[in-house]
Amino acid sequence: MIIGIPKEIKPQENRTSILPSGVMSFVDAGHIVLIEKNAGLGSGFTDEEYVNAGAQILGTPKEIYDAAEMIYKVKEPLEPEYEYLREGQIIFTFLHLAPDLEQTSALLKSKVTGIAYETVQLEDGSLPLLAPMSAIAGRMSVQVGAYLLQKSNNGCGILLGGVPGVEPGHVVIIGAGSVGLNAAKMAIGLGARVTILDLSIERLAYINDILSSRVVTLMSNSLNISKSVADADLVIGAVLIPGARAPKVVTENMVMNMRPGAVTVDVAIDQGGSIETIDRLTSHEDPYYLKHGIVHYSVPNMPGAVPRTSTFALANATMPYALRIANKGAEAAMREDPALQKGLNVYQGNITNKAIAEAQGLPYKLPDFS
Repeated sequence: MIIGIPKEIKPQENRTSILPSGVMSFVDAGHIVLIEKNAGLGSGFTDEEYVNAGAQILGTPKEIYDAAEMIYKVKEPLEPEYEYLREGQIIFTFLHLAPDLEQTSALLKSKVTGIAYETVQLEDGSLPLLAPMSAIAGRMSVQVGAYLLQKSNNGCGILLGGVPGVEPGHVVIIGAGSVGLNAAKMAIGLGARVTILDLSIERLAYINDILSSRVVTLMSNSLNISKSVADADLVIGAVLIPGARAPKVVTENMVMNMRPGAVTVDVAIDQGGSIETIDRLTSHEDPYYLKHGIVHYSVPNMPGAVPRTSTFALANATMPYALRIANKGAEAAMREDPALQKGLNVYQGNITNKAIAEAQGLPYKLPDFS
């Protein structure tokens, strides 16, 4: 199979999907790897390193898309890339389609086979390709939040860890999945007071078991969220329903009751966001805005700010699946692996994921790989 690695074009997206070791694995298995010039520079990989591993370097994204049977990338195709997509081409990447009707329409029109990292799901419900980026985003959410709490960033001037004789800041995390757990670990490490909310009593029991008395766990309901948010210096939205649009669990009224200069960081913004007042995407270049006196951060590709770490973490997780697709073909690979088949979002001009279809009010059709 011919595997194409285009350079990411999302603003400030410096990750790349493949390591030199991944190139070598593809080539050793008999595949051809085409990489756009300078695609790896943002993550610290030179074209020479890729060539030495067996890749071929091409100059333009069009050359990559025209030749490749599988496009293996980090972020979803953007509007300038839509014209390059073609029927039957495999797109293996983060797609986050639920809130993005424009991209969905482009993928359906082109009849690509779109397999999304974020919906590949194991029998136990875990998301193995999303997990490493969730861990990074969760840890970054506290790091970013601590910085935005500084008065120079319109924050309320709170040091999350406090100092002797001064109480620490209060971090409220809504969602106890991978993002929430990693955010809690970071916040505890800084010395903050931490509250974490979730709908699953089993998940809260797990959090309580591993973090013990260092975190307060609460059932996620409107009353508990409202009280917690009103007392928070930093609120982290970490709600995820695989494939679906994130529910708005923090309402505008809740935000209006927060203390002036408090900070919200919505890690769920890729799926539409879980904080009602976060009504726009921001970027690493212009990461936050003020609304009701509250600092709002809504950058959709948070791990792109630490591309070296993120590229290694993502490639370590996705490469075995990418190699399986290349070796067997997409249909056979999905037939043999139910987790990978759950990653299929669009196929032959149809939406194949129920949550995405429901989010957009469109029909869906399950594929038949029997």
